[in-house]
Parts: sequence; structure tokens; C-alpha cells
Amino acid sequence: MLKKLLILLVCVAVLVAAGTGLWAWQGLQTLKAPVALTEPLLFKVPHGASFSATARRMEDEGLVADSLWLRLYGRAVPEQSRIRAGEYEFQPGMSALDMVASMVRGDVKQWQVRIIEGWTFHDMREALARSEHLAHKTRDWTDDDIMKAVGAEGEHPEGRFFPDTYLYTGGDTDLDVLKRAYQRMSTVLAEQWQNRADGLPYETPYEALIMASIVERETGVPEERNEVAGVFVRRLQKGMRLQTDPTVIYGMGDDYQGGITLRDLKTYTPYNTYRINGLPPTPIALPGKGAIHAALHPDDGNALYFVARGDGTHQFSATLKAHQQAVRQFQLNRRDDYRSAPPPDTTNTGEAAP
Repeated sequence: MLKKLLILLVCVAVLVAAGTGLWAWQGLQTLKAPVALTEPLLFKVPHGASFSATARRMEDEGLVADSLWLRLYGRAVPEQSRIRAGEYEFQPGMSALDMVASMVRGDVKQWQVRIIEGWTFHDMREALARSEHLAHKTRDWTDDDIMKAVGAEGEHPEGRFFPDTYLYTGGDTDLDVLKRAYQRMSTVLAEQWQNRADGLPYETPYEALIMASIVERETGVPEERNEVAGVFVRRLQKGMRLQTDPTVIYGMGDDYQGGITLRDLKTYTPYNTYRINGLPPTPIALPGKGAIHAALHPDDGNALYFVARGDGTHQFSATLKAHQQAVRQFQLNRRDDYRSAPPPDTTNTGEAAP
């Protein structure tokens, strides 16, 4: 009798173990199956959220049918329960285990804001204000408030922020991006200044930054930057005024409505290089690395003038007579499809900055 009872108990234990194993296997297969998503879903894990609480939220949002399976999985595989806070984008076709693995790796969703070379600081602030998923901490701040916050109290903001594509995650602020852009410009300018050419008419890196901003605004053709810089450097060295329209436009501020007149050229502002000697007091735009390099490595040559051809490029001249002839050819008899800048680049999305 005792022997039969032992056999019965063993059989029951085997059946229970088999049933439990089948139940666990079915649960694991459920977690491995693709979740019923038809479009990407943003899922936020708050700081301090436990794995169990996150599993229950996944059940609430329909990502798992029963969070029990996920909570049991977290206990059975502890290293897969160490999820990181952040905002995640779950894609159609992912399983619950794929989602957990993403949260364990910390693959948080990243967005980007592109700051274009040649933009003004005002343009940059508007781009940040339009950026979704970015906390807008500085929206009502003055420029002075921002410069103080980035550690540059009293400095003029124009030209101080590096134009690039910046990645950010949920919870990042516009000030975070501004700080990174300010530090990036400081680093790039210092590196370029250290390796500058000899004999340049700049006493400080800031003066080179001012020149770089003018070069950036004068041409959108990368191959011309060093040549444009060469013209301006030679003019400075000879005591000639720069006489460049972008500085006039910057000095006009909100009065600029898309064109400049002879009266504008004669009106004094600190930025009107038809009226002032040397460089304007600050940069007039956010220059990129190419323009900074050009300002510090201008082409040799004898050109002192240039004029837009109408296709986005420029005609360079060494004498006033040759320049006046070029003006008559390209400005007074403009082609029908005349443009002062090249077509916009729709392929380059910028190098994402960390």
C-alpha cells in the first residue's frame, strides 16, 4: 500500500511539474510574440520606477495581456529587470521582451534640432522654441540671461554657438542644447586659432570669429570661402573698408525688408562696413567650421573685390576697373534666373553633435 501511495505521489508531482513547465513555457512564448502595435508608441519610464510598476503600465497600455508573466520573468532573470529611466519608442513588430531589452540598454528616443550655418542667434532661439519634446526653459529669457547661464556673462551671443545638428532626449532643455553649442564653438574656435596661418590681421580669436561670420554670410559655396576670406584679409591689411552688404543688413535689424538701398549704405550703424573701418563689433551670424577655417587660412592672391555672378558664385577682381566691369556684366545686366546664393542643400542633414 505504501509503495502504491509513493508511486501515486511521484506521478502527481511529475504531472504538476509538467503542467507548471507548460504554463511557464506558454507565458514565455507570449512575451516573445510581437505586440499588436500598428504605429510607433512612446513609452516613458519615470526616474525611480520599478520593473513591476513598469510591467503593470505595459499591461495598462495593452503591450502585454497580463503583467504577471513579465513580472515573473523579471524575477527569474534579474539582470533583465534593471531598466533605465527615459522615453522609449516601441515599434510595430517588437515583442514585450524586445521592449524590456530596449529599456535595459537605455535606448531612449532621441530627437534632433538642426542649427544652420549662417543663421543668427535669433534664428537659433526660434528653432529651439519650435522643437517638440524639448523643455523650453529659456523661452522668456533675455539673451543676457542665456549668456550668464552658459557661463559667458556679459558676452554678446551672436556667433558664439556652433551650428550643427544636435540630438536630445525627452527631459532635455533648450538650455542643455545651448550649453553644448556654446562649448562646441569655444572648442572649435580654440583648435582653429591654434593652427592659424601666419601674418593674419587678427589680435584675438574673437576677431577671427567676426571675420568667419562675414565669410559665412557672403558665400554659400564652400570652394569660395578661402577666396572670400582672402579678399577681406587683404582689405584689412591695406586699410580698406570691408564694404560688405551682410554687415549692413545685420546693422539694419528689423528695418531690413529684403533689400538695401544707397541710403542704407550711407546710414551709419556700428555694423555698416561702408561707413566704419575694420571689423564690426561682433559677429553677424553663426559661422560653421569651414568658414572659421577659411578666416584663419585665407587664400593667397591679389583680389580685392568680388561680385555675385547670379548663379550663387562670385567674380573676383584685383583692380577697381576690373570690378566695375564685372558689376556691369553681372549686376546691371542680370540674368533672368539671377540669384545671389546657390540653391539650398537638401541632402546634407548635418553631422549630429553629441
